[in-house]
This record gives sequence, C-alpha cells and structure tokens, in this order.
Amino acid sequence: MNNMVTRILARAAEAQRGEGETAQREFPVRWIDAYFPFTSPSWEMEVLFRGEWLEICGCGVMKQSILDDAGMRGRIGWAFGFGLERLAMLLFGIPDIRLFWSTDPRFAAQFAPGQISPFRPFSRHPPCPKDVSFWLPDGPFHENDLMDLVRDVAGDLVEDVCLVDSFTHPKTGRASRCYRINYCSMDRNVTNTEINEIQDRVRERLVNQFGVTLR
Repeated sequence: MNNMVTRILARAAEAQRGEGETAQREFPVRWIDAYFPFTSPSWEMEVLFRGEWLEICGCGVMKQSILDDAGMRGRIGWAFGFGLERLAMLLFGIPDIRLFWSTDPRFAAQFAPGQISPFRPFSRHPPCPKDVSFWLPDGPFHENDLMDLVRDVAGDLVEDVCLVDSFTHPKTGRASRCYRINYCSMDRNVTNTEINEIQDRVRERLVNQFGVTLR
C-alpha cells in the first residue's frame, strides 16, 4: 500500500514540478488514530506531499456487532477505503472533487488514457460561504460526522467545509467551534435565499443530531 501511494505521488510531483524546481522524491508515511462509525480501532494513512500531510486511506477492524449481524460470529473483518479520487486530484492537479461528476466537456476533454496532463482551470460560478458556530456537546463530537451531515443536507452544493475558529471559555471550560461551509454549484449561480434555507436545515440538524448549542 505504501509503495503504491509513493509511486503515484512521485508521478504527481514530477507532473507539477515548476521550471527550475526539483521534484519531491521521498514521501514519509504515518498512520494515526482515527474515528469511523463501523470500525474500532481505526486509523488513517497520511502522506507528506509538498509540505502537507494528506489523508489517503481510512481503515480499521470492523466492529464485531456488524459481523455478528451478518451471521459471521467469531470472524474478524478488516475494512478500508482508498481515496482514489484524492490521488487523482493530486496526480492531475484537480482542485475540486466534484469535477469528476461534471458533464462539462471542458473538463473531460483535458485528459487522455495513459497520459498525465495537469488540469487547466476554467471559469466557474462564485461560491456562497456561510459560517456556523456552536458550543460542543458534553459527549463526543467527531468532525467526520459533521462533514457527513452537511453533505447529507446540501448534497453536491457543498464545495468544502473547514474549521475557521476554535475557542475554549476561560471560566466554564466549554469549547466552541466555528466552521465555514462553502456552497457552490458546478453548473449555475446559487442565490443567497436558497443557501440560507439550506444553512437553516444544517443548523437544525446539528442541534437535533449532535446536541450542540448554536452561537
């Protein structure tokens, strides 16, 4: 697994090498503890690429209850998900994962089988960013669950979700998070009214599902 990722990233580094630059040759790998709802313990494979640690593969030992329910008592299962789209994004310099599902011919026409050619950006519709901030609940809170919730509510209108602020109250010790959700359609302009309605549903689901306190 490590060798395959290293070979792919070496080709990506060479394809993205600027004039006069030296392509990255070594790609340190680390395995870190992670959380996924169907595995325990869980890990993520991260690779150092162009100065940043990139998540490539999530994996873990399947929870025994899942195997028991499937009639496989006494068995051990191993689950993993390779981020093939993420690797392709690195290899071709593609900035947005949603481009893989785009029907815009300006995207597909840039690539040919067996060839690595850097992606050439084309005009896109403007994003509509919205922030949501809240006090964390007393119980566990996992950022992956937040990402899944936002995708579930907004679908392909979500370009990305990123943490923009983290705060701990000096007296109460309560922790607060602020996330920025960038909404953007691949094929049309979105309206502020449309996105506000989606954002309201996201906020409502956060309270009902995770027990956060909105700010």
